[in-house]
Amino acid sequence: MPRVKYRDADIDLMARMMRAEAEGEGKQGMLYVGNVIVNRAVADCLDFNDVRTIEDVIFQIQGGNYSFEAVQKGNLFYQRARSSEKRLAKQTLDNWRQHPAKFALWYFNPYAPCPPTWYGQPFTGQFKDHCFYEPAAGTCESVYNG
Repeated sequence: MPRVKYRDADIDLMARMMRAEAEGEGKQGMLYVGNVIVNRAVADCLDFNDVRTIEDVIFQIQGGNYSFEAVQKGNLFYQRARSSEKRLAKQTLDNWRQHPAKFALWYFNPYAPCPPTWYGQPFTGQFKDHCFYEPAAGTCESVYNG
């Protein structure tokens, strides 16, 4: 059973975002980005109280900017999703989760070593250039559901 309800349009949207954010990190890197997207839709805490769908997550605005840089300036995001990326998106939507992004709500590429915390959230691991962070203990139990 999927962790979040989704439509075919969500698969396409998520596939485009996964490629735009992590194509250079291969299939595994794209799956980790997919984990973060789904985790944000499931989380009912912190910055993610009002996002419940894949579309809400992808187009969320925080601090006057889109949460995902690719929405604002990513040429790849606005290209058609390929079938291989759609398969990865569906895999993630259908409950694929793995460390270091299994419970992560954030990731970024610091172009340097990963800091031990990011905005007070603990580092959970790194894959290639992306550092992943999950909520501090006791701050977001909903991300661990499902």
